[in-house]
Amino acid sequence: MSDAKKVKFSLDGKEAESHQGVNLVQAIEENGTHVPTLCWSPGIEPCLGTCRVCTVKVNGRETAACALKIEEGMKIECDTDDLKDLRKGILELLFVEGNHFCPGCEKSGDCELQGMGYRFGMTHPRFPYRFSHYELDYRGVHLLLERNRCIHCKRCTELFSDDQGRKVFSFVGKGKDTRVEMNLDLEAKMPIHKCREAASLCPTGAIILKGQGFDRPVGTRRFDNPPDKGSKNG
Repeated sequence: MSDAKKVKFSLDGKEAESHQGVNLVQAIEENGTHVPTLCWSPGIEPCLGTCRVCTVKVNGRETAACALKIEEGMKIECDTDDLKDLRKGILELLFVEGNHFCPGCEKSGDCELQGMGYRFGMTHPRFPYRFSHYELDYRGVHLLLERNRCIHCKRCTELFSDDQGRKVFSFVGKGKDTRVEMNLDLEAKMPIHKCREAASLCPTGAIILKGQGFDRPVGTRRFDNPPDKGSKNG
């Protein structure tokens, strides 16, 4: 990307610069403003744009930042009170739509949803909890599905496949009945490194490696420490 031409754009009223074709989230962060993401992170392609917590305004219209590439002359709003409150509201909805009991979750400390809650300073949601019941699936040889924690980001269904390129995960149902399913035949044949890859790709604890438990002490997990002082919330 270093050979790509540089483009100039406006970020919260100030002139900014990045390279042509860089993902909008990365371009914004290169210029000192943090953009939260759950369905996407650097190195994850294609950009899914499903969780919407990276919502910004581009040329006056709200859009998912991860779904766009930076272009010359873009006018981007990101670090405004309204947009930060919108993103926090989306995050709160993700918490109330599922059942996230962080102290008892095997991915506590490494969960991207939990880490974002820390970054936003979230202590409670403004919306009522649904307390919907989702079936756990223990039928896999290596993996279990804890659907109470699934945020339907589609990382597993769109970005993961076995060593032969076959899809292992899929979504069935519609609306509130949507749930993630696993091809049990393919899962049973996956080597352990692919199973770990699937669990790691999930931003929450919805895909868990059986027998893993709490494998890292508190203080060494990804989100046990606050973000860099230079980064901004929201």
